Amino acid sequence: MIIKDLVVGPLMANCFICGCSKTKEAVVIDPGGDANTILLSLADSKLKAKYIINTHGHFDHVSANGKMKDATGADILIHPLDAPMLEKLSSNAAFFGVSVENSPPCDQTLEEGDTVSFGDITLKVIHTPGHTPGGISLYTNGVVFVGDTLFAGSIGRTDFPGGDFSTLISSIKTKLFKMEDDIRVFSGHGPETSIGTEKRHNPFVGQF
Repeated sequence: MIIKDLVVGPLMANCFICGCSKTKEAVVIDPGGDANTILLSLADSKLKAKYIINTHGHFDHVSANGKMKDATGADILIHPLDAPMLEKLSSNAAFFGVSVENSPPCDQTLEEGDTVSFGDITLKVIHTPGHTPGGISLYTNGVVFVGDTLFAGSIGRTDFPGGDFSTLISSIKTKLFKMEDDIRVFSGHGPETSIGTEKRHNPFVGQF
């Protein structure tokens, strides 16, 4: 499995390329900007994007959806509760003084327990709301991509519309923290961590 981490967009979000070493099929998770950088990274590894997956609908994770779809033909996937946010990126980004285009509508929605397959890899969809109502995490082969649900030593913000602190903590404790300690965690911002590290040391989650 190939995993590439690119820091993109004005808010320095992590965009992940996850690819199958054998077939060269890939998914692009959270293309929040800098589409040309993402496309060059795909080309460097000779990967073909089959899907564009948004862990949630905030503009800093989805604003390159349109350019990526135009360039690759990949389908856009997102949870149905966050799908309406794709049409409001311009107004939401303006709040941060950023200008972005709205995303095309999604091609497919993802619910708890769904799977996304490309090459020999299958991602399992885990609904982890709290940062947004439709936030999802994606698990495969000892790694989990968590969007803005959980960070190294921190958690996602819950003061944006649709955010809820108790829901976020429940998502972390009842879903992510039920995983094995050695699972690698790839967050929407900041460095990689692990489930075990966050169970023991994350000050925002409390005793687990």
